[in-house]
Amino acid sequence: MLWTCRVLCPQAGPSAGGWQPLSFDGGAFHLKRTGELTRALLVLRLCGWPPLVTHGLALQAWSQRLLGSRLSGALLRASIYGQFVAGETAEEVRGCVQQLQTLCLRPLLAVPTEEEPDSAVKIGEAWYEGNLSAMLRCVDLSRGLLEAPGPTGNILMQLKMTALTSTRLCRELTSWVRRLGASWELSPERLAEAMDSGRGLQISCLNAEQNQHLQSSLSRLHRVAQHAQAQRVRLLVDAEYTSLNPALSLLVAALAERWNRPGEGGPWVWNTYQAYLKDTHERLRRDAEAADRAGLAFGVKLVRGAYLDKEREVARLQGTQDPTQPDYEATNQSYSRCLELMLAHVSHRGPMCHLMVASHNEESVQQATKRASRLRCV
Repeated sequence: MLWTCRVLCPQAGPSAGGWQPLSFDGGAFHLKRTGELTRALLVLRLCGWPPLVTHGLALQAWSQRLLGSRLSGALLRASIYGQFVAGETAEEVRGCVQQLQTLCLRPLLAVPTEEEPDSAVKIGEAWYEGNLSAMLRCVDLSRGLLEAPGPTGNILMQLKMTALTSTRLCRELTSWVRRLGASWELSPERLAEAMDSGRGLQISCLNAEQNQHLQSSLSRLHRVAQHAQAQRVRLLVDAEYTSLNPALSLLVAALAERWNRPGEGGPWVWNTYQAYLKDTHERLRRDAEAADRAGLAFGVKLVRGAYLDKEREVARLQGTQDPTQPDYEATNQSYSRCLELMLAHVSHRGPMCHLMVASHNEESVQQATKRASRLRCV
């Protein structure tokens, strides 16, 4: 089960509506029909079957060849797609959201598109521009889902960076970020300036094609953030593979430099921190202090993380150190340390710091809500 705690931020008192943590004591299931619960149980069992997980894409392709795209699509919609997707139309999504709101849950929409690090090279900018259009529509849909969203900007949307910029560029930027460290040429301030002005950006370590793609990527990110801020939707940038994350964090920092300034009601752009990585606590501490020094609002989504098997396999094949925590208990300890760090930061910086905790672990959410209540958070 997924436990997601609402945005945590200091308030003068309890939130309107008296937010309460979701409890799986049976009440949550009253909204579901017997058929939906049966499907959920079936999908749970299927997703726990290793052959299906390992060969899922091949089985899907085989299903399309054998049954045809229409029948195969109908089978997916009645099973896995129907379980995990809120709907195919705005009305279907709105109906799902209204159900969740009766349980005090808010929607977090996402365009589920990203570019795998080893995927084929996309031709031109058309693929990324198409993803940009989808994300702008998702911003509008996120805004329209709540009947009375209000001016506070508590509407959330997830953003995948590699839907708007190539993994090859991110890997190249990551290698230079690690070599150059804090340099002006690859600084959030310089990228934010290029993002805002739209003028051609020239990075000496990139070739002409890469520089052009970087400028186009910055423009796409700027347009999404600008539209999201206008619609009062907060963007939660998702973390990806460790080979990409330094570059993604650089791009998030550039967006934050432009859109998380004080007086703008921010943070409008948040970064995601994966507790299953060994360096997460140090990076989180460093980024929080940097935002504090710059006077920027700071938004954090704290998760345990994904890509565990892939990260370990890549490290083994490359002969590099495994970046992940050695075991489940170590991940728990990392998660708790990061949570304590951020809750203290929330208490210190007030409305300039926001935190979301997302976890499959009930104990983690209970820890967060207990600490948040003592800090007068919601």
